[in-house]
Amino acid sequence: MNTQNNENMLFIVLVSIVATIGGFLFGFDSGVINGTVDGLQRAFNSDSMGTGFNVASMLLGCAVGAFTAGRLADIYGRKTLLLVTAVFFIVSAWGSGIATSSLEFIIYRILGGLAVGAASVMAPAYISEIAPARLRGRLSSIQQVAIIAGLFSAFVSNYLLANFAGASTADFWLGYAAWRWMFWIELAPAVLFLLALIFIPESPRYLVLRKKDQQAAVVLNRLYGSLVGQQKLLEIQQSLAGDRHEPTLSDLIDKSSGKVRKIVWIGIGLATFQQLVGINVVFYYGAVLWQAVGFSEGDALLINIISGAVSIAACVITMYLIDKVGRKPFLMIGSIGMTITLAGLVYAFMNSALDANGNLQLGELGTFALISANAYVFFFNLSWGPVMWVMLGEMFPNQIRGSGLAVAGLAQWGSNFAITMTFPIMLAGIGLAGAYGFYTVCAAISVLFVAKYVYETKGTELEDMQG
Repeated sequence: MNTQNNENMLFIVLVSIVATIGGFLFGFDSGVINGTVDGLQRAFNSDSMGTGFNVASMLLGCAVGAFTAGRLADIYGRKTLLLVTAVFFIVSAWGSGIATSSLEFIIYRILGGLAVGAASVMAPAYISEIAPARLRGRLSSIQQVAIIAGLFSAFVSNYLLANFAGASTADFWLGYAAWRWMFWIELAPAVLFLLALIFIPESPRYLVLRKKDQQAAVVLNRLYGSLVGQQKLLEIQQSLAGDRHEPTLSDLIDKSSGKVRKIVWIGIGLATFQQLVGINVVFYYGAVLWQAVGFSEGDALLINIISGAVSIAACVITMYLIDKVGRKPFLMIGSIGMTITLAGLVYAFMNSALDANGNLQLGELGTFALISANAYVFFFNLSWGPVMWVMLGEMFPNQIRGSGLAVAGLAQWGSNFAITMTFPIMLAGIGLAGAYGFYTVCAAISVLFVAKYVYETKGTELEDMQG
């Protein structure tokens, strides 16, 4: 009998899509700030350092959210954490738009950051724990498509709202500035996420981990059919046999050597390099970046939309091929491609003139810079964008998945915060060429990291992951 015929594939796909609404909100919440920078500066009278913190404050919440979600999900469940995440998204979206001071805004953004951080690690982990191994990469990579779709939607809504109002700082509807409505648009998908989550099951791997084998059997039978479901239950039980204790952070230490397990360092490396290549500078500061090199606010927001479309195209390619080609080849192609395209941007920035205000004027190199930037975005979303999240969700053994995700998620969002916070400072100090030169070097180092330390996980059952 072909066991694939027993799979409830429609149910598996629908459950995966529900989980990835968290990814959509992750992207929207991260990208919406892109079009509100001018409004924040005017509303709260903040300087460049203050604006940088307004933008980056959410990332502090993301780091805490990712770290605590991984641990709390081992205690309360993956589904429960996703439900709490949805509530946080709703409160943050409303509060960020209604805020009347920089402190109030930062509080709501940090709350949103907790949600984004939790969703970033929980959605791919949940999908990995319910998906069949042969489709795990494809289903998990839907998360990155959802993230980019969220970013893309934020860019489109920001562009349309600024266009209808005349500017992001102009009054739009009910006397509120357009930049405030940019945050409130997020309420619709956040409420949808909360309602949809009610109907998905808990992760069967979590249920076995908590010694709720009967409930796990019900979920597995619903996912894979009774025959394969019972077989899968036995495999999960055997993977935890003799060591089915309450998961703790100390599980990340190899008991024989007393050192942190190698798999944890690889996870931290994957999470950190994804940010050190500077991708979120494009997402968070895209409008500011392109205005700095001579484009108008409207043109800059339109360029962000183009970048979003390119990103989605790259993610779709990866989604269809990742379970055939594997994870490591995509990471290698992405690292090499990003190194070359970032170097192209550095060349363009270094060979551009300055106007009377000290702003770069790209001139004839403008088209080259635009193509290089979009090629860079394409390579990132073909590789490190989706593949890093796929690998983090699947590479850790069952016993340490929550703890491993907690540490890797903390590293990912900590790096994200550092890159985002330092970009305005680098822009004022060493300029765009210097900042992108640093990201180029990091991309080049990531080639060596992938070659030496990353191993293939394609088609491997979660119960067979070695830690």
